[in-house]
Amino acid sequence: MQNINSKLPGVSTTIFTVMSKMANQYHAINLSQGFPNFEASPELINLVTQAMKKGHNQYAPMPGLLSLREIIAEKTNTLYDSNYHPETEVTVTSGATQAIFTIIAAFINPGDEVIIFKPAYDSYEPSIELFGGTIVPIQLKTSIFTVDWKEVEAKITSKTKMVIINTPHNPSGSVLSKEDMLHLEKLLKDTDIILLSDEVYEHIIFDGQEHQSAALFPGLAERSFITASFGKTFHTTGWKMGYCLAPKELMAEFKKVHQFNVFCSNHPTQYALAEYLKTPENYLSLPNFYQEKRDLFLSLIKNSRFTFTPAAGTYFQLLNYVEITNEGDVAFAERLTKEHKIASIPVSVFNLNQQDDKVLRFCFAKTDETLKKAAEVLCGI
Repeated sequence: MQNINSKLPGVSTTIFTVMSKMANQYHAINLSQGFPNFEASPELINLVTQAMKKGHNQYAPMPGLLSLREIIAEKTNTLYDSNYHPETEVTVTSGATQAIFTIIAAFINPGDEVIIFKPAYDSYEPSIELFGGTIVPIQLKTSIFTVDWKEVEAKITSKTKMVIINTPHNPSGSVLSKEDMLHLEKLLKDTDIILLSDEVYEHIIFDGQEHQSAALFPGLAERSFITASFGKTFHTTGWKMGYCLAPKELMAEFKKVHQFNVFCSNHPTQYALAEYLKTPENYLSLPNFYQEKRDLFLSLIKNSRFTFTPAAGTYFQLLNYVEITNEGDVAFAERLTKEHKIASIPVSVFNLNQQDDKVLRFCFAKTDETLKKAAEVLCGI
């Protein structure tokens, strides 16, 4: 056999794949992987079909269809009082994960340090490792998932090349406040540190809160890549469509890598999205839509033995099971799938040193019928 010198020797199959496979194997209700089990807008699907029939089936422009980039810039500039230029500061990507990988590939060299906050979405670390970067993890405060900005300041060194934030935050459902962003802006002032702001759940935020995009803060916007996801926004995760925003000079470096990574993203879907985004209600209605689902789910399990703090954003809810069992969260998640036919995600796999706080993540981007069935199971445990 060939001797393979793996660049990612410690990486195995993601927990999302593992738990979804178990859900299928044991015929369990799948609240693990973060995808809706209801259909996307018929209007949006029809727009894609029309684009295909009109012949938009060959390569799109490398940075994305200009009409789509124009409406993305208009949307962002309206929401966040920013000034992104559609031709030089917006790129359409094959999902946000591709954008994140491309940003890291373009800027991280061996020895560069990247600060990330744990629990962290699992694509960040292997991408950094692939390009020889050094991960500097900071654990968010247990249960409330807040940032200790003094710890962040202490971890910034002359080698710090990038900081990655995620708000609203997967897997915790927490959000960064205006004060948090101002702290970060102050810390990064007069440095060459790049900020990667993962904002894929920007429109899924609850209880009247406003999303604090990096675009709102001039000192952050000037050094930031912002990544976004049409899949998360429009219930089409399988389409793998997203985009990123950045100042002209940063975006020029991004596109050097992007053109050799995927070159361009799905062409007919870009035509459809350019038209669909012309109606702001298609994304501005999301907070109420998902808050109703969150509130339904939590009302149905309020008498269970699980405890929780309502998610402030995303379509994930953490449930603490410390009153039920002392099992590790991976073992308990597996047992729930096998014995109780409900699949979730153990949060320890995203934590520093696999810190186990007896918490599972459940996705509530499901039909009301599915949520009611899931709640019945959870209340019976």
